[in-house]
Amino acid sequence: MAITDKIYVKNHRQLASQLETSFPKSAFSGATLDVLFTGDGLAKLDEASRERVLEFVEDFLDCDCQSRPHCGHPERKFIAYLLELRAEGLGPDAIVDVMGDDYMLYAYPGDVLSFLDDAVRALEAAERLADVDGRAAAADEIRQKRRELT
Repeated sequence: MAITDKIYVKNHRQLASQLETSFPKSAFSGATLDVLFTGDGLAKLDEASRERVLEFVEDFLDCDCQSRPHCGHPERKFIAYLLELRAEGLGPDAIVDVMGDDYMLYAYPGDVLSFLDDAVRALEAAERLADVDGRAAAADEIRQKRRELT
């Protein structure tokens, strides 16, 4: 299961009440993206919630795909956001706090820790493959990325 399947909308009940509709708690589910991130839904939200949702839309849903927001780009951009937070030195608890402040989203710190651990393991494997294949420059680049996450 991808980390984006474990990212949830903070204040879900409050938002559902404001929108006068139900939607899943998962931030990246298709139904949630459709409800929260359309113009009709935004108009019903209070100002603070609307600002956070608009920031999320601008940061993660900004692509030119016809199938937007169901094209996979939002998930990939969010994963890059999590990795950037870790590279800045934040731990799982702090990452959860920042995503809550930035976008009204939450996750369990254990899920974030597991995701980060998996990312480091994947980079270790890629680094070894690059070494075996004789691609020293690629291995060095991957090694540097891995060190940023540990």
